Amino acid sequence: MHQTPIAEELQQWATRAPVTQASATHAPTGTPEPAAKIPHPRPTPEPVVLADRPDGTVIRIGDVVSKAHAPGTDPAALAARLHVAAHPRLRGVLLPPLPVAGDGGLLGRLHDGRPASLWPMGRPVAPDDPAAAPWEEAATLLARLHSTPPAELALPGPVPPTRGTAGPIGGPVPAIDRTAAPIGGPLPPMGGPAKVARAVARLAEAAPVSPAARDAVRRAWRGLPPWARDEAPHATDTAPRGGGTTPGATPVGSRGLCHGDWHLGQLVRHPAPDGPWLLIDVDDLGIGDPAWDLARPAAWFAVGFLAPEVWQRFLDAYRRAGGPAVRPEGDPWPQLDVPARALTVQTAALALARAAAEGRAPDEDEEALVDGCVRIAELGSGDMSSCVST
Repeated sequence: MHQTPIAEELQQWATRAPVTQASATHAPTGTPEPAAKIPHPRPTPEPVVLADRPDGTVIRIGDVVSKAHAPGTDPAALAARLHVAAHPRLRGVLLPPLPVAGDGGLLGRLHDGRPASLWPMGRPVAPDDPAAAPWEEAATLLARLHSTPPAELALPGPVPPTRGTAGPIGGPVPAIDRTAAPIGGPLPPMGGPAKVARAVARLAEAAPVSPAARDAVRRAWRGLPPWARDEAPHATDTAPRGGGTTPGATPVGSRGLCHGDWHLGQLVRHPAPDGPWLLIDVDDLGIGDPAWDLARPAAWFAVGFLAPEVWQRFLDAYRRAGGPAVRPEGDPWPQLDVPARALTVQTAALALARAAAEGRAPDEDEEALVDGCVRIAELGSGDMSSCVST
């Protein structure tokens, strides 16, 4: 497979970095356990490109996965997210990153300024049988994430340094580029609404293979509230929508810790192949509406991609685990409606942009997403549960 320059550089950076392995357990002090160096294997395993897109490149080298994050990524915000993933409070919920050097730094930087990180390899969900996927385990992990009081995740001191740019092959590790952004302050907002906005912008730039389909997505997009289009703060930024008042808890309808881009591809078993399921990919993790993390399966259920019994298994498991995104019983759609609409718009926009780039008409699944957008635009004040495809 032909590699792009960024993939080649990422491979070089990862193979030259001091290979360290973070323990799957963490010290109770609020900081990751000291990393234990593992001798670099000789010869270096053949790299496997897992993804090589403009928004991210991922390469596996042996038991280590290296990732070049999207151009324009805020390194201070990403460093905060990586330290949340490594925090002992979230042991058994998020896959912790590997240190990129012996001093415990978690973030590297490539020549073009893109941040890079290292992760232990895990076994992903089989993509060809969504009904057999670990829906209950995923729901429980999300409930645990959402129930974690953000105040418990504040880490003392500055964000660990962003590493220097990669030097010539075989050369010394470059000097550390020190940054001083406090990690004890507020966590960044979760990135869900921004991803929807980027998806719609990408569709606007694509050659319209199907103008009618594109217009349907735009109508559904215009019907979203400004916060879901990333044009204004969420109402819960200033006034929670209700729920409990326990200090530190995440009441139903208020902000809390969110993954920001959850789907079945964000799960791996670690240690591979049969370890427990863990959440991965914290690029959009932050503070926001926890219902956003349930929105993709809710939208799949509404457009007919996910069987009702599978959706119910997921929802019931989330509620049993005490997840705060929806009420403990009764109708979940008052909380899920707007996020599910938004994720339908995002998925449809990306699908149509991909079809346009490939010069083809939308396929059956992509048409189903467009039909979902048509129904959303026609809903008015109704919630998306009335869109359920039968």
